[in-house]
Amino acid sequence: MPQPSFQFPKKDKLCSHSVIEELFAQGTSFVCFPFRIIYLPMTLPEDVSAQVMFSVSKRRFKRAVHRNLLKRRCREAYRLNRSCFIHYLEESEQQIAFAMVYISGEKLSYAVIRKGMIKALKKFKDHLSKNNNEHPVTE
Repeated sequence: MPQPSFQFPKKDKLCSHSVIEELFAQGTSFVCFPFRIIYLPMTLPEDVSAQVMFSVSKRRFKRAVHRNLLKRRCREAYRLNRSCFIHYLEESEQQIAFAMVYISGEKLSYAVIRKGMIKALKKFKDHLSKNNNEHPVTE
């Protein structure tokens, strides 16, 4: 396995409004506390395996300072733990867009978010491998 890259460049961030709309309209979701992951296998506009966005509810966290703090913690946890997940996607030659929605009602510490992120990425990888086994791609 190659040396993991801890970078999180702009091309790995989900910014396209059309892709985001399609993701929330047609995507599949599951919950792995403190996240709800909504994902959609699709051809992405960039040449990457995955594009991700992070969301924190304005209803639960009224102040932007708190929402931004939680999004920063989530992005950092993802950046440091994404290499195994991205490696799996590259091996299976998939492209996927997904959103990680923070669903906890309280501000969790970075350590708790990090544990949740690791658990969520493992569960996400299991979901994708299960779906690939059920629906093999035929060309």
